[in-house]
Amino acid sequence: MQKFQNNFFIEGLQGAGKTTFVQRLSDKLKDYMVFREGDYSPVELKWCAYVTEEQYSKILAEYPSLHAEIREKTVEEGSHKIICYTQILTDVPDFHKNMEKFEIYNGNLDKESFENVIFERFRKWNGKGQIFECSILQNIIENQMLYLMMTDEEILDFYRRLEKVLAGKAYRIIYLDVEDIRGGIDVIRKERSDDNGNEMWFPLMLRYLKESPYGKEHMLIGLEGLIAHLERRKDLELRIIGEIFKEKSVVVKAKKYVVEDVAALVDM
Repeated sequence: MQKFQNNFFIEGLQGAGKTTFVQRLSDKLKDYMVFREGDYSPVELKWCAYVTEEQYSKILAEYPSLHAEIREKTVEEGSHKIICYTQILTDVPDFHKNMEKFEIYNGNLDKESFENVIFERFRKWNGKGQIFECSILQNIIENQMLYLMMTDEEILDFYRRLEKVLAGKAYRIIYLDVEDIRGGIDVIRKERSDDNGNEMWFPLMLRYLKESPYGKEHMLIGLEGLIAHLERRKDLELRIIGEIFKEKSVVVKAKKYVVEDVAALVDM
């Protein structure tokens, strides 16, 4: 058996337990490299600024007190630089908020430019022995649904083209299927609260959804709006897996799995 047979993309709705699963999988596959949100990754750019040389110079000029930290968390990639800005701990006002403007998500790029960045990075990727947290479905689809206002069929077409880009590469998608979306939200609301019980994640998620173009058009407000959005996303993600990545995927019930059983299914 080769040391590295596969790469793994761990996917599922918010509250599915992706982070826990990634940790358990990496505990089993100790030689594999793990890429979590915010890390520099060969495929994923969430919580990272994707900037040109000119933009990078302007950022350094705007934040002279953070030169060392920014340079430390920057990776050069072709004609662009990638700043893992959420890994920079600072009290400088609005630094993180301003860096969000340089992400490829949240409608910052038009549809064609967004797709080109995704396809180029997956095309160049030839890793082995890597584990990725929500790097092939969640963040891409959220941007396509909420900001680019793409239909389900347009998103399916995108993934058909992406599947061709990935032809010949070793990977498996492990999808954690949340059966009770409402219950999953209740759990994550409690988990992502501070020591005083103040919710941190939930208000931000509701605002993110409400202020998106799709959220505004469909009046997705409050808990019910979030559930409606996640139900649509889950149905779409399962269609993508079933119609496009079926031979490369395994679907397991979120938080009702045994890692060793999943390991057997994906031929690690």
